[in-house]
Amino acid sequence: MDSQDWDDRYAASELVWGAAPNRWVVRELAGRTPGHALDLAAGEGRNAIWLAAQGWEVTGLDFSAVALERAERLTAELPDEVADRLTWRHGDARAYEAPAAGYDLVLVAYLQIPAAERRAALRRAADALSPGGTLLVIGHDLSNLTEGVGGPQDPAVLFTPEDVLADLADRGLRTVRAERVHRTVDGEPGHKGAAGAESGESAEANGGGRVAVDALVRLERSGG
Repeated sequence: MDSQDWDDRYAASELVWGAAPNRWVVRELAGRTPGHALDLAAGEGRNAIWLAAQGWEVTGLDFSAVALERAERLTAELPDEVADRLTWRHGDARAYEAPAAGYDLVLVAYLQIPAAERRAALRRAADALSPGGTLLVIGHDLSNLTEGVGGPQDPAVLFTPEDVLADLADRGLRTVRAERVHRTVDGEPGHKGAAGAESGESAEANGGGRVAVDALVRLERSGG
């Protein structure tokens, strides 16, 4: 899907992915010392807004102008101390040039692009990290096609934790976590065979339900 496709999708409904942050973002980042964060492919901004509420200074970047308009509208409804921590930028994750100072956190959640483009985007994300920074990558796992529900049905835009590690093998990052994670999707916003924001509880926690499989990789740059 190109930027026009995503503009059309966001324009067709209100808050495609809901307002709540992704459950894996919360699990991995809650309680961490805030700093400067970059949310690549931020969509309507739910994860960036959550990070700002935790005290992070956040830049949210997306190539859908419609999604960013919605994010700006949501920002206007926030308390000033949270809204002032958010900056929205229209751009492409595959070509983003980070400032020299870098970021303490780079989040790439449910970026759905072919392997070569994903590799380019993830390498730019890794290069945007400041010393001691964290890169968190979350997406629909390739195994979701046969073992889960929802998400893109094109294997070309899916990946595994191993794919992410291979993409970034020469970037000097330490692997903190690289795993497949499961969540129930019943009743989740946007879950109609499309990618994106899933914040429901895991099947283990809820005792059943339709389960989707995600890939989750958390990496850190040394130093800091």
